[in-house]
Amino acid sequence: MNKTRLAFAYLFFDITGSSAAWILFCKLFYIPSDSITQTLNNENLFFIKSSVIISLYWAIIFFITGFYSISLKRSRLLELFFSLAATILGVFLFSLILLAKNYFNSTAVYLSSLSSLTLYQFLFTYIPRTVITSITAHRVHRGLTGYKTLIIGSGLKAYEVFRKIRDEKILGGNLLTGYVSINGNGNNNHAWDLKYLGKASDIMEIINTHLIEEVIIATEDEEFEELLEIIGKLQCTDVTIKAVPSIKDLLTGRVEHTSIFGTPFLEIPNVTISPTQAIIKQLMDYSLSVIFLIVLLPLILLLALAIRLTDKGPVIFRQERIGKNGRPFIILKFRSMYKDAEKSGPDLSDKNDPRITPVGRFMRKHRLDEIPNLINVLRGEMSFVGPRPERQYYIDQIVKKAPHFMRLLKVKPGITSWGQVKYGYASNVDQMIERLEYDLIYIDNMSLLIDMKILIYTAIIIIQGKGI
Repeated sequence: MNKTRLAFAYLFFDITGSSAAWILFCKLFYIPSDSITQTLNNENLFFIKSSVIISLYWAIIFFITGFYSISLKRSRLLELFFSLAATILGVFLFSLILLAKNYFNSTAVYLSSLSSLTLYQFLFTYIPRTVITSITAHRVHRGLTGYKTLIIGSGLKAYEVFRKIRDEKILGGNLLTGYVSINGNGNNNHAWDLKYLGKASDIMEIINTHLIEEVIIATEDEEFEELLEIIGKLQCTDVTIKAVPSIKDLLTGRVEHTSIFGTPFLEIPNVTISPTQAIIKQLMDYSLSVIFLIVLLPLILLLALAIRLTDKGPVIFRQERIGKNGRPFIILKFRSMYKDAEKSGPDLSDKNDPRITPVGRFMRKHRLDEIPNLINVLRGEMSFVGPRPERQYYIDQIVKKAPHFMRLLKVKPGITSWGQVKYGYASNVDQMIERLEYDLIYIDNMSLLIDMKILIYTAIIIIQGKGI
């Protein structure tokens, strides 16, 4: 099932349902004041124009609350609660406008109208939405749609996974495409009735070729070392990663499985932030970048002039870094080193580095050299908060010692990070790996609250000049 078409179906019925709810509400409580009707001079024209605005308003509310993040595992019960919560939130915000405009002189009529609007909006959007979700769930349970699934492993654990999914009375959505083996000897398992797709070392090519959406890890205990490298590669994809749970996982409650159907697995989370917070985080990134670029414009011009006068070279330093999902991008910074500082090859800096200019040392202390990163944020390449982006040259060295580093590539790199605040700059690969642990903790605990704390501590570092 095409997820884009499914998202548009939800959006279409949300818009039409919101329009119908608004027109019914207006018919019963007749919102427009004399000034509005005189301006429009036509009641039907008011309904048309206002319903367009209102339906767009509700589409934005539902978008921010994550209703268009499509999943074939969508819970109808949770959808009920989230639909009601989003409707109440939207009506509350709208009620503030009605209150400010004094559309109702009577408190009783005001409360009655809001209750009615809540009821109409909820019913006219929730009912079509739950019908679409129910049809989708029915197709999943019958095996008519689902997500292409790959099993990693070729031993007894892998066969048990295959057997459980195959024997499900009501399907959970896993459409088994095939399996791969760690050691490359999986081609002998003809009894599986499942296609052998190759070795796990070629997993990226296999995922792209077969459009895999979910991976289930079912390797044997002695294959642990190879598994770390595989998981590192998977972190750079959008596939869902699951594993066969152990008794310890079951006893400690690490297996979260709210669906009645399907086989329970331990899900290895790629990102912990909710869709709603992710959208708000992105909106904050864009809006704050514009605000800071405008407010800091005099400082930007002053720093550019100082850099130009103290050393004949470019004001902006450009360098390729690796961003989200392993995609390279060009990071922009104020140049803080002398021209051609790395002509002999990549070399990390420390606080006593002679390559740093006097102006560059001041900028680094107050993190002012990173102001042009705001442009990277506006381009969608970076976020305000996230792991600092590294060069491929150093990533290759880090991965040899810490394969789990690749998990950092699941999120956008940031101007500042937990590791940057807690640890600071790293002058060698070992220090990079130490800082990595803090950034992994950030990914496991991502939230807007954590972002705010990191930004506050970053502001303190900037003011105190402790950037180096």
